[in-house]
Amino acid sequence: MKKIGLVLEGGGLRGLYTAGVLDTFMDNNIDIDTIIGVSAGALFGVNYFSKQRGRALRYNKKYSNDKRYMSLRSFILTGNYINKKFAYYTISNELDKFDNKAFKKSKKKMYAVATRLKDGQAEYFEIKDPIKQMEELRATSAIPGLTKIVKINKEKYLDGGVADSIPIDKMQELGMDKIIVVETQPKNYKKKPLKKSIIRFMKIKYIKYPKFIKAMINRHERYNEVKEKIMDLENKKEIFVIRPSKDLNIDIKNKDEKKYQEVYDLGVKDTKKIIKDLKEYLRSR
Repeated sequence: MKKIGLVLEGGGLRGLYTAGVLDTFMDNNIDIDTIIGVSAGALFGVNYFSKQRGRALRYNKKYSNDKRYMSLRSFILTGNYINKKFAYYTISNELDKFDNKAFKKSKKKMYAVATRLKDGQAEYFEIKDPIKQMEELRATSAIPGLTKIVKINKEKYLDGGVADSIPIDKMQELGMDKIIVVETQPKNYKKKPLKKSIIRFMKIKYIKYPKFIKAMINRHERYNEVKEKIMDLENKKEIFVIRPSKDLNIDIKNKDEKKYQEVYDLGVKDTKKIIKDLKEYLRSR
């Protein structure tokens, strides 16, 4: 049997595009063996192995304007724009329960990428139990400047996208026969350097972690390099890539349920257009 790997880029609410892609995969019985997700890619990717179609869109729309979820109020009171207790624990355990039993029963491989502050390098956490490993999932999606540092086993972490925004190299290391990449930016997107004002802020806030600061400053270079690599592999038909057909124009401050639906629907629409080609790629040698 061919081993199929799925790489999921992050991007905050752009991840709703990925949710649309994944739900369409479910509708078409696309069998995935391993997922490596970054930030929202990991948070929404776990739903694929628990087979909870529509869950990511559902709870984001329902709680989009709930100040307990993502808000300036949460940031002021807790230091986390995305509220730790409500967003990660209350929703998953009570309000829109994550099917942890189904996830574990799938016996699939799931990894979440986080960035170590001490050296600015990526760590790939294997997620075997999302409920017990919620801190690892918080770490991959911990936005610098908007989230407190996440501590796991005495190590400190923030957003996985800083060190490895689209972990194609790691997936290749795992020896997959076929690799699918879901991006959350259009094909021609190029990441720009951080603004000088943001760099100054980060240098003050993370003064104890110079290697992490360097990783943040150089992030755009690594990102654009990996985008080029992915396009090269795509042209050689060595991987299959799904990406937005247009700019998603959404960020973490957006509270518009209609916009959430629009981004999700584009993921569904784009995937339906290429699903035959995807199945042919997965069948090919």
